[in-house]
This record gives sequence, structure tokens and C-alpha cells, in this order.
Amino acid sequence: MANHKLYIDEFDEVDYELLAIHTSLESYRLAYFLNQKLPILLSRDKDEIQIKLKEGEVHFTRYLYENKEGNTNWNLIENKNEILIQKIDNDTNLFANTSLTIATKVYLIPELKKVDYFLRIEEASLSIEEIANTIQTIDRVEAVYSINTNQIKSKNNLIF
Repeated sequence: MANHKLYIDEFDEVDYELLAIHTSLESYRLAYFLNQKLPILLSRDKDEIQIKLKEGEVHFTRYLYENKEGNTNWNLIENKNEILIQKIDNDTNLFANTSLTIATKVYLIPELKKVDYFLRIEEASLSIEEIANTIQTIDRVEAVYSINTNQIKSKNNLIF
């Protein structure tokens, strides 16, 4: 019987561009404005991005545009979400044995905590600079810039 060896170099890594978006817009409004300004049609994906942490499981909303003909994929992903943690206070005080609900902010990419949304683009027909300049024209978008994915420690969270 022949032995088959697989080498890590044989696997194709998916190349994508990553844009960071700083805005106070809600995700559905940002997706709407992106659909108006760019030649895409983002729609909310029923499969949210799930990440398990020690506090619990977190879901991040995702808007998706897939063009099978052009082989392009656009993903608008929120970076910030809140997780509610139930904590029982066992101290001997007036409020002993009460249940507390604590909201904690959780990030998809923790090293980029100030980024509100990521736009992950695979095989775009436009240049990344043109896309960033177009997004910058949307009202209430403060900043848009490209991110080097090789410098992100938690880039595995962007694999879905």
C-alpha cells in the first residue's frame, strides 16, 4: 500500500482583503448604505459567527454577498458585542443570594477594539483603495482603512 503525504504548503490559503470601519451606524443601516454605494447586495446571513469564550458563547452578526460568477465574497462583520453573565452574590450583606446580570463587551478581533465593523473581501473587482474611498463618503462613517491580516493574532476568528 502506498503512503500519501500531505504538506502544509499544498493547501491554498484564502486570500482576502480586510477593511476596518469606524462608525456609529447600526449593522443593518451600514449594509444598506454599502449596497447603495458599491456594486454589491449584502444580506443578513442566518448563520452568525459564533465564538466560545470562558464567559459563554458569543454571536456576531454577519452580512454576506456571494457572486458565484465572479467568484467574489463580501462579508460585513461586527467586531463588538455584549455578553450577559449571570452572577450570584453570596456575600453576607443586605443583598445576599441575589442574582446579578453583568454585561461584558466582547470583540471578534480583540487587538482591534476600536474597530466597529470589518469588511472582508475576496476577489473584488475594484481596488481596495477605491472601496475605502467610496465607504468614506457614507455619512456617520468616521474612518475606513485596510488592515494587514498577517499582523493580527486572532485572525482565525475570520475563518468561517
